[in-house]
Amino acid sequence: MARREVFGSLCSLVFLVNLGRVVFAPLLEPLRTAFGASGTTLGLLATLAWLGSALPRIPTGYLLTHVPRQYVVLATGGVLTAAALFTAAAPSIPALMLGAFLMGMASGAYFIAANPLVTELYPERVGRALGIHGMASQLAAAGAPLLVTAALLVGDWRTTFQGIAVVAALATAGFVLASRQTDLPNAGVHDRDLLGAVRQQYPIVLAGVAILGFAGFVWNGLFNFYVTYLTTTKAVSGTMARNLLTVVFAAGVPAFFVSGHLADRLPLVSYLFAVLVGFGGAVLLVTVSSGLVTLALVSALLGYVVHSLFPAVDTLLLGSLPDRHRASAYAAYSGSMMIVQATGSSAVGALTDAGLAFDFVFRALVAALFCLVAVLVVVHRLGRFPTGARA
Repeated sequence: MARREVFGSLCSLVFLVNLGRVVFAPLLEPLRTAFGASGTTLGLLATLAWLGSALPRIPTGYLLTHVPRQYVVLATGGVLTAAALFTAAAPSIPALMLGAFLMGMASGAYFIAANPLVTELYPERVGRALGIHGMASQLAAAGAPLLVTAALLVGDWRTTFQGIAVVAALATAGFVLASRQTDLPNAGVHDRDLLGAVRQQYPIVLAGVAILGFAGFVWNGLFNFYVTYLTTTKAVSGTMARNLLTVVFAAGVPAFFVSGHLADRLPLVSYLFAVLVGFGGAVLLVTVSSGLVTLALVSALLGYVVHSLFPAVDTLLLGSLPDRHRASAYAAYSGSMMIVQATGSSAVGALTDAGLAFDFVFRALVAALFCLVAVLVVVHRLGRFPTGARA
């Protein structure tokens, strides 16, 4: 029961840290109005939240070779609370960018500390535990547009960050209470050599980066500009566009649970390749769709497929990495993958500001994704693609 309480508090915290980095997507248009920012500037703002999520991951992996996981999780809750308060008071775009970066840092450090902890709480059901934890994270993404809409009704864009700060402080306190009453696992006690873990496990680390790095790059560029894309290309109102973004993220809620369940039971590498192809196909469908009903259905398909990737890749790594390498190798994978992923918004913002149409940009990215999948399939058929960690 005690471990269940810790897991429940982790699910509360992951909701908030993920909200801190995805909330900028539905806020881009209100921020454009408030600060008169360009598409390139807004894309950079969203990128900084994700870049902030990327950069502390490897340092956090090193920190975990000296500090227990629960202390790092606690620190991320404090950072998120302080960063949200700072962002709520930001007087300018540069200050807002710093706030976005700091909120992203809280999420990056959290995932590196918490995901291995979740795995070690339930070692016999890795995919299922990661799926439920990811589902809690995805509830934040699904609710972000609605929370932003509610905040704009009662205040302005600052109200969103003020609310995040208050709830983050309460959730952090809840985790402290739960962890003090629980005998937490010490499976990572021998994980004391980050570079050694990376040298030993580099094949599966590179595989994870290849799969989720570029797919995340495409996804980051798409969802951060989804509202702008729909309003400018599909003649959808701002409110309806935010609702469709909600559909995208809401479809990811069951995807985490189902995909985590499937990842425990299906040939994992083949399943990952199928999901990658499905994601590319869903993006193409978005570019050729019109009409609210069709866009809603395609948005749901897009959200379900792309969010199926995350628990599956985490299961491939965390489910097979040995205790002495788990956090360190996962940090190296996650930090590298997130740096690639974080630049997607800046790339799409810069390309569309240069005059390229959204549809052209997204179709070109899908073509590149399909080329990557073809290369990975060939590598797999040659027996060079890792299907698990090294013993």
